[in-house]
Amino acid sequence: MSTLTINDLRKSFGLVEVLKGINLEARTGEFIALVGPSGCGKSTLLAMIAGLETVTAGEIRIGGRLVNSVAPKDRDIAMVFQSYALYPTMTVRQNMLFGMESRGVPKDEQVAAIKRVAALLQIEPLLERKPGQLSGGQRQRVAMGRALVRDPKLFLFDEPLSNLDAKLRVDMRTEIKKLHHRVGKTTVYVTHDQVEAMTLASRIAVMHQGEVQQFDEPQTIYDRPANIFVAGFMGSPAMNFIPAELSTIDGSDAVSFPGHGGGLTTLKLHRSAPAGISGRRVILGIRPEHLSRNNPEVRGKEGLATLVAPVEVVEPTGAETMAVLRVGELEVVGRFTPDEAPRMGEDMIVSVDMTHACLFDPATQRLI
Repeated sequence: MSTLTINDLRKSFGLVEVLKGINLEARTGEFIALVGPSGCGKSTLLAMIAGLETVTAGEIRIGGRLVNSVAPKDRDIAMVFQSYALYPTMTVRQNMLFGMESRGVPKDEQVAAIKRVAALLQIEPLLERKPGQLSGGQRQRVAMGRALVRDPKLFLFDEPLSNLDAKLRVDMRTEIKKLHHRVGKTTVYVTHDQVEAMTLASRIAVMHQGEVQQFDEPQTIYDRPANIFVAGFMGSPAMNFIPAELSTIDGSDAVSFPGHGGGLTTLKLHRSAPAGISGRRVILGIRPEHLSRNNPEVRGKEGLATLVAPVEVVEPTGAETMAVLRVGELEVVGRFTPDEAPRMGEDMIVSVDMTHACLFDPATQRLI
């Protein structure tokens, strides 16, 4: 049974349509991430699920029940905000008790819930402190604890880690993932950080301009993005895009584009192109990690093609080295291991793993 079902959901503010026919489904126990750039509509969608924004058209169902007109407190949800939203004059214990007291939960159940959740989140030593005495990570744990004591059908997270520093974000991301595995509650998580979405979610909805561009498992979205926007948004550094033309080489389908020294570079495709589109313009998509130095270790690998590219910039990061390569008039980014890192100014022979290549239609920008 689906815990959350959204059918053709629309939201307008005056004449501006912010959400344009959203269709999503979260199964029981699933972790769904809504990801996209600022202004794409993901936080508005979460607010509508929570009942904090009205529905212009369409349906929201939680546990099979239509909740379009149901008050937030009656939707059986719990929400964790970006700003934590803790009462500063209350202790941690009082913050966690407040919602249960408002709903008239019996005292013995309140005590049991606080004990259970405090142990789960390892915040027992913090129960008598006030929010001002806590670190950012501790406040976030308390905000999650306040949501957990409700034992709702649905958890909603609105960019809960964006106020934390980089290291603490990684630590809290791990904690949220472990917590979800232990509790097993359906979760909808809003973030602009594609790494958070990839590491936490069982399925990701990539949003742009009020529409869901792709809704699928993280690896599918990364390997077979539905369009150029998804391909460019998911992944850091982003996928490289090279305008090309479908051609043939040794009787096999290939792509050709301007390369080193003004000549034509032709790369054999690993998968055959759709019938009847030879000579058609396409956009070749290659992720940085699928470029490597051409050496004996990789030459025998299936699906490799080679090109020559001058190295313009080298950026060592420790575990890996990023390099900007010149391909015709374009700059492409490669991700290399330190032992195969290119040198600034060299003409590098690059192996391109065409088993992972994507072809996009320049007109529709969709995956071919």
